[in-house]
Amino acid sequence: MFADLGFSSQEAENLKIRAQLMSELRDLIDGMPQVSAAELLGVSQPRISDLKRGKIGLFTIDALVNMLSSAGATLRISLSVPAE
Repeated sequence: MFADLGFSSQEAENLKIRAQLMSELRDLIDGMPQVSAAELLGVSQPRISDLKRGKIGLFTIDALVNMLSSAGATLRISLSVPAE
């Protein structure tokens, strides 16, 4: 998806991961007032606004993982490496 937009394969993979994490966070806080969501995720209300607006460039993978962790989420990582 992101590679089709001209991003390098590395940047496309990073954007894909951030988009997935942001989607999970938005689902988690759906319907909550922004102040309550900010408390749950351990961030400020303006960060929740940025999250809801999909401002992907303002979030690192680390920040998104920390927010999910603050909400009690358990993350699992799976990777595939090409065979040689």
